[in-house]
Amino acid sequence: ENAVRQADRVLLATDPDREGEAISWHITQELLGHGLLKGRAVQRITFTEITQLAVERALWAPREVSAQLVDAYLARRALDYLVGFNISPLLWRKLQGASSAGRVQSVALRLCCEREVEASKFVPEEYWSISAQFGLPGNKAVSAMLSRADGKKMGGMAIKDQQQAQSLTARIKAASFQVSDTQSKLQQRQPAAPFITSTLQQEASRRLGFGASRTMQAAQALYEGSEAGEGLITYMRTDGVQLSPEAVQAVRSTVVSHFGPNMVSQEPRVYKSRVKNAQEAHEAIRPTNPRLTPDKLPASLSSDQSKLYRLIWERTLASQMRNAVIEQIGVDFSNTDGSLVLRATGSSVKEPGY
Repeated sequence: ENAVRQADRVLLATDPDREGEAISWHITQELLGHGLLKGRAVQRITFTEITQLAVERALWAPREVSAQLVDAYLARRALDYLVGFNISPLLWRKLQGASSAGRVQSVALRLCCEREVEASKFVPEEYWSISAQFGLPGNKAVSAMLSRADGKKMGGMAIKDQQQAQSLTARIKAASFQVSDTQSKLQQRQPAAPFITSTLQQEASRRLGFGASRTMQAAQALYEGSEAGEGLITYMRTDGVQLSPEAVQAVRSTVVSHFGPNMVSQEPRVYKSRVKNAQEAHEAIRPTNPRLTPDKLPASLSSDQSKLYRLIWERTLASQMRNAVIEQIGVDFSNTDGSLVLRATGSSVKEPGY
């Protein structure tokens, strides 16, 4: 209150989402209720990265609190009241130790129940697959799977029981094989889009073993700057995969300086969300300064923050790098009369790309 009394203008810079807009609206209502806004302008500013340039741009473009975003927040709050306030007491009576239910938990529970029903209806079917090791020069070996027998494909669930599997195995052991066919083709593999909230959580779980809350705590600290002076990544709650033109240019320049001009894609890559109803109000999650490599991070960062920053930095740079070229190789081994065919497959990187 003292700060408001000493100011000519009030700037509200809460998070750039519905909840942030609602917080700004609530603050405005509280100040109005205390009679602190007489003769003072109240304006809303937003930025998706805590850097000097981003804050300065936001200060040059203030606006009013968005009534539509506030209405959206109020609608969500109404759903919480209508659903959560009715279901939670029932949950407390029926399930000891249950905390709460609401518009999110209830839908998630239904999805889990529907999947459980599908799983309970599953009827297991027996099937077998057969592989063999073929010797190669230099004491090497390659594994091949039975792909055809007597003119029939043996993939998937073609071998139904143990008796059929043992009969085919005996025939393979008694036969002599030679290479009957080879195929080779080149495939281009594109880099993945920059992270959104869900893909960041998935990749952090897969590569770092982080849970969702652990990931978001580290991301929040990186967004706020974590004693670095400025924010290190952009806003981490987003479903947009796009990058601003300035960010794309900075990322491509960093790729050239770190990996050479041949490693950047010929044209800037433009990503669009495949998710229906994605709002894409914010950029993808990216470093605020791509030139800040993981090796140059402030020593004050925790291990979790450093690991997560490296993950985000690598994904962002990869998104503007050239495709990788992969050679897919297939080799068929056939017995003398061609009634048995085993196939070995492999791949090798011809051009590393991203």
